[in-house]
Amino acid sequence: MRELGADQLDDLARGAGILGTGGGGDPYIGKLLAREAILAHGPVTVLDIDEVPHDATVVPVSGMGAPTVLLEKLPAGTEELTALRALEAVLGRRATHIVPIEIGGVNSMIPIAVAAQTGLPLVDGDAMGRAFPEAQMVLPTLIGVSTTPMAIADDKGNTLVIDAVSNRWSERIARAACVEMGCQVSSADTVLRGDQLRDGLVPATLTLAEELGRAVRLARAGHRDPVEAATRLLGGTRLLTGKVVDVERRTTGGFARGRARLEGQDGVLELSFQNEHLLAVRDGEIVATTPDLICVLDTDTGEPVTTETMRYGLRVTVIAAPCDPRWTTPEGLVLAGPRYFGYDCDHVPLPKEASRRE
Repeated sequence: MRELGADQLDDLARGAGILGTGGGGDPYIGKLLAREAILAHGPVTVLDIDEVPHDATVVPVSGMGAPTVLLEKLPAGTEELTALRALEAVLGRRATHIVPIEIGGVNSMIPIAVAAQTGLPLVDGDAMGRAFPEAQMVLPTLIGVSTTPMAIADDKGNTLVIDAVSNRWSERIARAACVEMGCQVSSADTVLRGDQLRDGLVPATLTLAEELGRAVRLARAGHRDPVEAATRLLGGTRLLTGKVVDVERRTTGGFARGRARLEGQDGVLELSFQNEHLLAVRDGEIVATTPDLICVLDTDTGEPVTTETMRYGLRVTVIAAPCDPRWTTPEGLVLAGPRYFGYDCDHVPLPKEASRRE
């Protein structure tokens, strides 16, 4: 058990931006929401997975939509709590714990704000170990946990509770509603019992995000290479250092989709993304694929570069890091591997020496 205060949010947001693999929403906006909630209600209690009672009702709270929209359509700050209360009304019981659905970007910050507002403890973990674009792409799906009932709420006060026949259908219905509600909503879904957390979450990812953000900050302050510090902590491998020379990006179907082209001394790297980076091709050869992490960092500062802020002229370094091993099982690859997203290739394993520091 530990406390999370406002002074820790900068490091945590930076690390979560890196783990978000380009997606998950701008962590800066989420950091502002979390800071205001902590300043108003006090620090958040963070629990390890093993500290949560087996009969606990653990609720992930998150945002859904295209990250590009979040840059122009700021949240009202009430959506997350509205979604949680709507879900509790359907469940007939209150949440006892809050947890991030993903450790990427704004979705690592929103649960902090909700935990502060409600006074509930926050679980140190998440259901992905990175960010994925679709609601069914969570480890609970692999153990048979339903994403519904799913409650979504927008900035206008509209709420919708979805009860779907499968996790894939919950994504389809929620995404269609999200588009009609302005391409940005908050969601409470995928309710877990305490005894399901070990199989349904990646443990200690809030701690990892904070350590990652701190490593980048300290490396920069010590005039060391911040990208190398991040790569080493993640057990990753560098794909290319160079300049962004072209970006094609569009917001469609509730996602930010597109490609980016980078040129450097090591060659030409092309990235394909749907909210998150999903495929990296260097000089015509596939060098990294989903579900492994493909992260873009500012070469000088080590700050994460999201898909919505990628632009011509940026000097960046692209690294790849291993995902949680459950994602590279046959079942995990069906759910979030490259073929699911329409790429005509199988998962390309990273070099054997790439393994996240324990």
